[in-house]
Amino acid sequence: MRLFIFTLKWSLIGLGAAVFIIGSLHYMGLGSSVRLVVDETLPTDQTEHTLSYAAAVAKAAPAVISIQAVSRRAQSSNPITEDPIFRQFFGTPSSRRTTRKESSLGSGVILDESGILLTNYHVIRGAEAIQVSLHDGRMTTAEVVGIDPDTDLAVLRIKLDQLPHISIADSNELKVGDVVLAIGNPLGIGQTVTQGIVSATGRNRVGINTFENFIQTDAAINFGNSGGALINASGALVGINSVRVDSEGIGFAIPTSIAVKVAKQILESGSVVRGWLGMEARNLTARLQEMLGVNEGILVLAVLAGGPADMADIRPGDVITHIDEMPITDSRTATERIADLEPGSSVPLRAIRSQRAYTAEIIVSRRPPPSG
Repeated sequence: MRLFIFTLKWSLIGLGAAVFIIGSLHYMGLGSSVRLVVDETLPTDQTEHTLSYAAAVAKAAPAVISIQAVSRRAQSSNPITEDPIFRQFFGTPSSRRTTRKESSLGSGVILDESGILLTNYHVIRGAEAIQVSLHDGRMTTAEVVGIDPDTDLAVLRIKLDQLPHISIADSNELKVGDVVLAIGNPLGIGQTVTQGIVSATGRNRVGINTFENFIQTDAAINFGNSGGALINASGALVGINSVRVDSEGIGFAIPTSIAVKVAKQILESGSVVRGWLGMEARNLTARLQEMLGVNEGILVLAVLAGGPADMADIRPGDVITHIDEMPITDSRTATERIADLEPGSSVPLRAIRSQRAYTAEIIVSRRPPPSG
């Protein structure tokens, strides 16, 4: 009996081993028939399938410069020395106020080979000296040709030979979702490029400038980038970097449709000429519309004595509905429309007073320059 059990046990073990060996040989045979197939039509060089904006940056970057504006600020005197008792015992201190030197950083763009630069006005505001550093390492001083605080733009000039300059595109062709790149000198660390898309166009209620038509982008625009270039994927200028609000991914640039127009006027006449009517107005709320019995227009709040509106008998409380036959829906639209009018020209104005419509002819004056 023991012999039978021993024989049966080892027979089963031998049978299992045989099955395992046969199965292994079959698997190895299948494995030897497998081959890795390499599709030689697929690109092996990363440059063939990786999106890059290097060509656009190489085209535009040489025309973007760094600006250091040096100014002097009045330094407040020590309040202790102004104390009457101190002055009685130690004598009257000098009334001459001291000043201290300050410098601010920004960027700019070379518009043509003659050395015309465009930057933000706030970059060079109050500057006694302006130092410019070019992409190729050259440094020089710049002079101010003209400023336009209403759009926060300034035109400068440098005198150097063989200057690069940027190509200019029509910002009106931009669409939401287009790729843009911001080039400038953020935080003074050197020329830097950031990439994003156009988040919105025509932003005009930001409250930064008098005349606004911003390009909104999520391309990083940090301190020092102001005045630099916002370019499209082809390397052409579409805007001047202006400001970033205290929110992630929200930056604004002044479009070339405004910047180039301002630069041309400054180069031609030294300043920007805009129309002015000498009145202050506000938008109509639903409550005001109900009270005044009107559906559209702007409400006149104040009229400057002797100004164009006063001479045309426009009065506070009137509702302006049309200026030069253009419907007026809000105060910003009115401001931009009036600014486009030629000083000295006579334009029709439609308004409502005490629920009665009337028409007036108004002589456009020139908008006074902003203070500061």
